[in-house]
Amino acid sequence: MNKKLGEIICTGNKGKGIRSDCFVSLELTKEGGIDIQLVSKVKVLFGASIIDLAKKILSFFEIENAKIIIEDSGALPFVIAARIEAAIKKLIKTDKEYLQELIPENMYDTQKDCNRFSRLYLPGNSPSLMINAGIHNPNGIILDLEDSVAVDKKHEARFIVRNALRQVNFYGAERMVRINQIPQGLEDLDYLIPHNVHLLLIPKCESASQIEQVNQKIDEIKKEHNIKNEIWLMPIVESALGVIKAYEIANAAENVVAIAIGLEDYTADLGTRRTNEASESFFARSMLVNAARAAGIQPIDSVFSDVGDMEGLKQNVLKSKALGFDGMGCIHPRQIQVIHDNFAPDETEITKAKKIVNAFTEATEKGLGVVSLGTKMIDPPVVKRAQNTIELAISMGKLDKNWREEDVE
Repeated sequence: MNKKLGEIICTGNKGKGIRSDCFVSLELTKEGGIDIQLVSKVKVLFGASIIDLAKKILSFFEIENAKIIIEDSGALPFVIAARIEAAIKKLIKTDKEYLQELIPENMYDTQKDCNRFSRLYLPGNSPSLMINAGIHNPNGIILDLEDSVAVDKKHEARFIVRNALRQVNFYGAERMVRINQIPQGLEDLDYLIPHNVHLLLIPKCESASQIEQVNQKIDEIKKEHNIKNEIWLMPIVESALGVIKAYEIANAAENVVAIAIGLEDYTADLGTRRTNEASESFFARSMLVNAARAAGIQPIDSVFSDVGDMEGLKQNVLKSKALGFDGMGCIHPRQIQVIHDNFAPDETEITKAKKIVNAFTEATEKGLGVVSLGTKMIDPPVVKRAQNTIELAISMGKLDKNWREEDVE
């Protein structure tokens, strides 16, 4: 085993405002055994267990001589383990992984067409934001390895994200990870595919070949680890070229379930400024919606960056819904409920959908080949859309599943 002796590697975060994290300094030595120094406000209560965990990890990687300093800020075991392992793998070459058990609460899959109204972005190197994110009930939680992680922190962020996928209870949310831009993002997949991820977001996507590269690597990892569950993909279009190629991207593979647009990078690529009126992105957003619908997948809108403007967010969601989007990203938990409330079908939509479904049901029972509502003919796509609205209203508690019996009564 190749080891770098005498070099000091630091991982993690410390300082004012840091919580649920730790800072690790590791040096491999020629002799002297294992020297562990722990700085923690909870040392009296948890010091022995933290030191024991550190010893177990060092022993697992066959390290017999080392100096390690752990500055703890209330880190959970999965965070401490990730920080130590990330430091070790900067100093030795090994394929071994220190993995904790999957928690039972996270043993669920997601469907290709599940609701994706909201997806909450969380920086991949900030464990404090991950621990309780699920209680806010977003449809999806994105552990981000791309823009929110500094270049020199990407290595250690992979271990935090991997361990979080295995250890954090996300309360039924779809577990998503935004990987780095291809080709660097392909290196992220070894830390994700075997470890309980549902969906991968592919940033700055500009061609179907990028989707093919990701799927090729996914297939290799799934075969190696005997993984059967499907890994969904959501490419993010963030450039003028990506917009032009939106349908090619949306239709690139069967496991592409949605396509999103990233307006900050898109408007920068155009050389313009993003505004709340969004006239500068109307063409791109319309192109993306049309591409998604043509490919039979979900169109997902960009984030609304002003976390303090709830009315602005509401109006943005209503515009997004009117354009045909099925959801959007969010960067703060307070945005989730506004997004859900305004993407959900309203009373007018539900009432219209009920009339269409009832008319279709009556025509079918009578053996009629033509469905009409009043003087208007109803085409199959209109019926399907009405049925989707009904199902969505039921799933969100806006309509009882026995609504037909209630209407009769």
